[in-house]
Amino acid sequence: MMAGDLAQRIRDRQPGRALAREFYTDPFIFQRDMQDMLLRHWFCAGHASSIPNAGDYWLVDLGAESVIIVRTQSGEVRALLNVCRHRGSRICSGRSGKVQSGRLTCPYHAWSYDLDGRLMVARQMPDSFQRAEFTLKSLPVRIMEGLVFITFAEEPLELAGAADALARSAGVHGWASAKVAHREMYSIKANWKLAVENYMECYHCTPAHPEFAKRHVYARPAQHNQELELAGRSRAAALGIVVPDIDHYGCAAGAGRESVAVMRSALHDGMVSATDDGRSVSRLMGSFSASDGNSTYFDIGPISDFLAYPDHGVIYRFIPRTVDHTEMEVMWLVHQDAVEGVDYDVGRLTWLWRTTSAEDKKIVEMNQAGVNSRFYCPGPYSLQETYAGRFVDWYLQELSRGAEGRAAGDWAS
Repeated sequence: MMAGDLAQRIRDRQPGRALAREFYTDPFIFQRDMQDMLLRHWFCAGHASSIPNAGDYWLVDLGAESVIIVRTQSGEVRALLNVCRHRGSRICSGRSGKVQSGRLTCPYHAWSYDLDGRLMVARQMPDSFQRAEFTLKSLPVRIMEGLVFITFAEEPLELAGAADALARSAGVHGWASAKVAHREMYSIKANWKLAVENYMECYHCTPAHPEFAKRHVYARPAQHNQELELAGRSRAAALGIVVPDIDHYGCAAGAGRESVAVMRSALHDGMVSATDDGRSVSRLMGSFSASDGNSTYFDIGPISDFLAYPDHGVIYRFIPRTVDHTEMEVMWLVHQDAVEGVDYDVGRLTWLWRTTSAEDKKIVEMNQAGVNSRFYCPGPYSLQETYAGRFVDWYLQELSRGAEGRAAGDWAS
């Protein structure tokens, strides 16, 4: 597909309907996704508690790019491109670890960098060689409520609105004082947009996620939930918990601001947490003196999504790899002082969202298999798929804006 064909596809899309087949199957469009949306936005790399000490690191990927998230000697968190400045080898290969001797050393020719990315050792180079010119490339980093966000954009989108929204949601839930208790990676044989669209709607929740639906009011149509949601707000108010709904989803990037949304929703009566028996699974977090029987959903950018309960939290990271391969990383947060085996049991903590994530993997891969058919035609979104429709509208606006930028010489082809 050529750029002109893509522009026509965007114009041909029927409002209120899913995307045409090519948007989920064409490698050219995937490359445009990377350039015109994914590399322009901030995304969550994980939680700062994963690297408590100098030299601790983990790797985060997006498409073909790999980034080293590392804690420096001064305590700063840096995001360094995992590309040696000599001949391009990957420097780190393990998913996480600790840098030995305080140096990042390339395994190919042993060029060595300090934790800030400065080149320290390069053997047998000519006298004209200037080490200062070969610092590892780095990305902007912003830590908000313990969450580490990075972006590939040369001119990053403004984050003040997102920071405020996180302070009023993740901040209330105490995420800055949390730690990662468990993490799992799911490999999904599907385009990243199908995975994100699935996360953005709950039309599928009742048929596909029976355990989630038994616990979350959000699984039902909104018009049936008003009394239950009002009761949840009353429980929160009685405890002094205030988490406002914020809706700037997909509508701010054109103005240079990152997208953000926050939504509160009640659990069903008798449920104080998302567990098998509805009881708390760990120590209460943040401002909670007792469970208010609610959950908080918040989203920053196109591929970073979060869910908080009074006693734990869940981070969802969608990682586009290729046109038909997406990774989904799920992380469970608990209070930083919670002790495994005393304050929480990993099996109980992870049960619901391991179950739900496995179900999501299955239905998204089935979605991709159907979309691959030449007989697939985009159908209309239901009343429970509003955010999925808004995601698609936002995505197409980003592709159109990127095409306009390239035409004006602002973006590389």
